[in-house]
Amino acid sequence: MNHLDPGAERNAEPAETGRLREALAAAAYEVTPSRVPLAAVERRGRMIRRRRRTTVLGAGCAVLLGPLAFVTLHGPDDGDRVTRPAATVSASPAPSASPTVSAPTPRVVEPGERVTATPGFVLWLTEEGKHWTTPDMPEGQFRSVMDGNIDRTRPGVSLQTGGTDGRVLASGVYYGGEGTASVVEVASEDGPVRGELLELPGRPGWGVWYAVAHSGVEAPVTVRDTEGRVYATLP
Repeated sequence: MNHLDPGAERNAEPAETGRLREALAAAAYEVTPSRVPLAAVERRGRMIRRRRRTTVLGAGCAVLLGPLAFVTLHGPDDGDRVTRPAATVSASPAPSASPTVSAPTPRVVEPGERVTATPGFVLWLTEEGKHWTTPDMPEGQFRSVMDGNIDRTRPGVSLQTGGTDGRVLASGVYYGGEGTASVVEVASEDGPVRGELLELPGRPGWGVWYAVAHSGVEAPVTVRDTEGRVYATLP
């Protein structure tokens, strides 16, 4: 019976492998490699580059058109379709009424109460009538409203004048008018002069007016009521 040497089997295997490799190498050398398809490769490269440019351009357009799309979606037309909350209207405060300036009324004095219009020119009223003094007549003068010289049932005005130190002192009695006497105006050489009114309490239906001017005083004398109407006049 023959026995193989194990060492010989190990040495024989590498020799067969080497011969196989030599045979494969010889066969490879005899194979002629095919030509590289350069044209196809170039076409493929151009196609890839075009796709990339298209992709970049598409992305850029998307970036540019994004705001426009937002404006279009949220433009004026949408505002017509969207119901906005109603604006709150605050009520304006009512304008305060301007204070009404009341027309002046006569100064009410007690019987015998002295009123100094200017130094030396003093007036006072009693139930009988008008009393006054002037610098040139300090003893005083009197005009009655009770002796029948005036008709208190009809509107009327009287006029008395005096003068001193370049001043003209004018006064008189008014009576019989309708409403409430308010102002008096008397003519002078320098133009109209407005005077003051005095009455006793209780609306007796008559009163006294007086004024101080710097030039000659004459008619007309006009007393007006609180409505601006003529209460009484001396033509």
